[in-house]
Amino acid sequence: MSGDLVLRIQQRLRELKLYQGPLDSSFGGGSEAGVKTFQKQRSLTPTGAVDPATWALLFPGQPAPVSPLTFAPVSQRCLALTGSFETGAQPPDCYSMITGDFDGQGISFGVLQWNVGQGSLQPLLREMIENHPDVSGDIFHEHLDTLASLAGAPLTEQLEFARSLQVRGQVAEPWRGMLKALGRTSEFQDIQVRNAASQYDRAKAMCVEYGLTSQRAAALMFDILTQNGSINAIIKAQIFADFSLLTSTGPDAEAARMRIVANRRAAAGRAEFVDDVRTRKLTIANGQGIVHGIPYDLEDVFCLTLNPF
Repeated sequence: MSGDLVLRIQQRLRELKLYQGPLDSSFGGGSEAGVKTFQKQRSLTPTGAVDPATWALLFPGQPAPVSPLTFAPVSQRCLALTGSFETGAQPPDCYSMITGDFDGQGISFGVLQWNVGQGSLQPLLREMIENHPDVSGDIFHEHLDTLASLAGAPLTEQLEFARSLQVRGQVAEPWRGMLKALGRTSEFQDIQVRNAASQYDRAKAMCVEYGLTSQRAAALMFDILTQNGSINAIIKAQIFADFSLLTSTGPDAEAARMRIVANRRAAAGRAEFVDDVRTRKLTIANGQGIVHGIPYDLEDVFCLTLNPF
């Protein structure tokens, strides 16, 4: 994780002389090592995760933090999870993630990595500038007209401009900082959430099609639509054939069906990506897992459970 909560933990570990790394708000190996040492000192299982028991000893008398997604709609929880997979950062940081031209798309930005090459980023920027000119002006200042003029330029010129802002594949300053600031505004985060709403509606429809009802199932279908595009007719037939062999019922059946969907969709992808897709999808189906070295607990952090969506 990253953010203010991690900074508090790092500061506390430093006070206890258990962490000497930078106070960078990013929970890396040094932070994890400090937590494990603290847990050993206090006779807790050294997991490296700041669970409620660890928090209570680190910060006596202070209530454990509640996920900011606790009261968010299920659609936003699904978006946050997929956004975290896509960017390696959790909310709200995932709303301001920027990547360069590694995939030939110019610049990718935001929770779902909307990009210049596919024309998916430009409408969001245009909506922000038109609906919130004051906020946009306070971020981009003399660069605002340049940003606004992109929409009317040919795609080749837009990509050329996006690549001109980069040094060794990374968006350089001042554009990197300005885009980060944009992603941190509630106005642009709301625009991202609205633009992902139709994807969530499609995910719910897929859940109905496959007889799934849970929040985790909605998250699984949302992630499939975002990362993989869809489930074709051949994969669908294989999934339903596997469904017919199931004997479990209730929540166990729901999880088992999700695992089938996860495995079948992953197996149908390009060979070099099968393991990555399978790990990501099974993390959703099982409710826990490690994706790109980051541990995920869907219920604790993203408030996604087997309850109906």
